[in-house]
Amino acid sequence: MSRARLTGVIVLAAAASLALGSCAARDNGGSSSDTTGSAAAPSQAANAANPAGDGKAVCSGVSLAYAGTINGDSAALGQNILRGADLAVKQHNQANPNCQVTLKPFDTQGKPDQAPGIVTQVINEADIIGVIGLPFSGESKAAGGLFNQAGLVTISPSATNPGLANNGWKTFFRGMGNDAVQGPAAAKFLTETLKANKICVIEDDSEYGTGLAAQVTQALGAKATCSDKVKQKQTDFSAVVNKLSTESPDAIFYAGYYQEAAPFAQQLNDKGVTAKFVGPDGVKDDEFIKGAGAGANNAYFTCPCVPADNFKDFTAAFKQTEGADPGTYSPEGYDVTTIMLKGIDSGIKDRAGLLNYVKNYDGQGLTKHFKWDAKGELSDTPVWSYRVENGKIVNNGQIS
Repeated sequence: MSRARLTGVIVLAAAASLALGSCAARDNGGSSSDTTGSAAAPSQAANAANPAGDGKAVCSGVSLAYAGTINGDSAALGQNILRGADLAVKQHNQANPNCQVTLKPFDTQGKPDQAPGIVTQVINEADIIGVIGLPFSGESKAAGGLFNQAGLVTISPSATNPGLANNGWKTFFRGMGNDAVQGPAAAKFLTETLKANKICVIEDDSEYGTGLAAQVTQALGAKATCSDKVKQKQTDFSAVVNKLSTESPDAIFYAGYYQEAAPFAQQLNDKGVTAKFVGPDGVKDDEFIKGAGAGANNAYFTCPCVPADNFKDFTAAFKQTEGADPGTYSPEGYDVTTIMLKGIDSGIKDRAGLLNYVKNYDGQGLTKHFKWDAKGELSDTPVWSYRVENGKIVNNGQIS
């Protein structure tokens, strides 16, 4: 996956020639017929929101922001979201010459200690009336209160820690299911699909990793036969690998990000540990495959993200405009940006108006139906499984 630097302010005007007509005409075709053997993926909904709108929008001086990692640890996950947002805004601007929205990216590097300062910069730019992000749970916990104080609506396409919705923030919304949904789904996948009876749960020390590990462990019950902890930026996993070699589990669930999961899986393979390796959304990225080597061959993933196999118009436009394939949470980034653009197209010009629009939104996107409760949680929260096949991540079927 490209790790190109996407810094500075990107003004997204009508530049690229996109097949917007095909984006408006949703494909209701059946499941994927590729040769990877991937499971049936959802088709594009005929009524999915289109960022192009009706082409009649009128606005001026309004901006959206992406706030999250661009060049930091696990940057590929943030870049996936930014590119999805970028595509939505470009499609909108090309179709609406009288409403040119600017997308401003801000790089937190995914660090909880850096996020508050970057978020303050976002808040201080008065033309920004909505934010896509923050991607990670740790930085969201550290800076979400600042957005709330400023009345600036944020929709995270990927921060999954359940506790984020319990802070009383009126500006926080989540674009996918949280780990209270993913944890039980992962346990179901491990025990029912992979038929594992002895499962070791390994967690990193991030807000995301510890929270998800607790959810998975609780859902597994007696089948969670061992556990251990690692640290972010760790590269030598010999101690935990030796423990797992002795435990001989049927499967290993790793709660963390691909940066550490990749060398961990590689070292497990080198030691001859044959347990199935299962990672969550934070591991589901091509960077994991690159770093894990042969250790990726036995890997599976769970994710509250929807496979884009049949989102053909979206995928074609994404490749043409972004120069890359969509990745984990690219469609979700596209969806949540589209919602904010629809609010702008309706005539909203300020933060209070867009916050109210999102709070009361009820509509279909590419990935799911979007309607939030009072805590910013969705009612439609699908979780899917994925696997590595021939060096590629392919969907392995819906879990819940």
